Amino acid sequence: MKPLRSMFAASVIAFAVPGALAQQYPAKPVRVIVSTVPGPLDAFTRVVVQKLGERTKQNFVVENRPGAGGNVATELVAKAPSDGYTLLSAIDTTFTVNPSMYSRLPFHPERDFAIISVPVTYNQMLAVHPSVPAKSVRELLGLARQRPMSYASGGNGTPSHLAMAYFLAMSGARINHVPYKGTGQSIVDVVGGQVETIFAVVTGVYPHVQAGKLRALAVSTPQRSALAPEVASVAEQGYPKYDASFAYVFAAPASTAPEVVQMLNREMVAVLALPDVQEKNRLWDYVPTGLDPGKSSVWLRDSRAKYSKLIESAGIRVD
Repeated sequence: MKPLRSMFAASVIAFAVPGALAQQYPAKPVRVIVSTVPGPLDAFTRVVVQKLGERTKQNFVVENRPGAGGNVATELVAKAPSDGYTLLSAIDTTFTVNPSMYSRLPFHPERDFAIISVPVTYNQMLAVHPSVPAKSVRELLGLARQRPMSYASGGNGTPSHLAMAYFLAMSGARINHVPYKGTGQSIVDVVGGQVETIFAVVTGVYPHVQAGKLRALAVSTPQRSALAPEVASVAEQGYPKYDASFAYVFAAPASTAPEVVQMLNREMVAVLALPDVQEKNRLWDYVPTGLDPGKSSVWLRDSRAKYSKLIESAGIRVD
């Protein structure tokens, strides 16, 4: 009987450990590895982790580890201990696009991670230089079928590239791709008239639209942008299945305790519901998803399937 009691006691302790871990977590500072240089993702991450720190009474320390389309930071987190003290903040394309664009990855997008959240989605805005005689998606496509045209992007596999490539694949039109090393310079050259059109992040394009330096034609999500509600979506303009939504991802190494992952997800949802964070998200054109870890993983899986088909058919590669 004694061995049986010992086994029962051990099983009770083992069962209780995860719950106790979640109650104690975080007991020390948490590293949050951001996959980009300081910019939109970094700013969002710092706002979120500051609030997480206030709510948990613990420091969340941000480190920027850019490189290889997010692969550098993602590999680092994939190989970190699964104790909840090293987390990843990345653009969703690291999980949805990179597996198809790189011949080899130093991590597996599903096996190596416990997805905490896809906290927000965001739009891309289709715009043209004012000299382009198009005021709608239909007119732009008509023009592209009449003469050669060019579009700028932030580089192969970036959201600005994928939004346009997906749009062209669905519409059957052809517009020549001019990739840049970053979205900022690509927008500058469209404003300057060196390139005719662009699909890029709303916050980068819309100020130029308001100043009369660009003309907005559409946004990439089925719903209009709260920042630019007067601009119709591509879906509203004859392509109801078009949805080029992009997102941010918070993840931990695989085998991180599910209770810790769930706790971080709940805290993140609560943070995004705070009035001051809601206002920042509105200004940044971010839409909170409210997705739990399971549904966040499904969102990434579905996006990966969609873009893998596009990347294969378009022959998009970075190596």
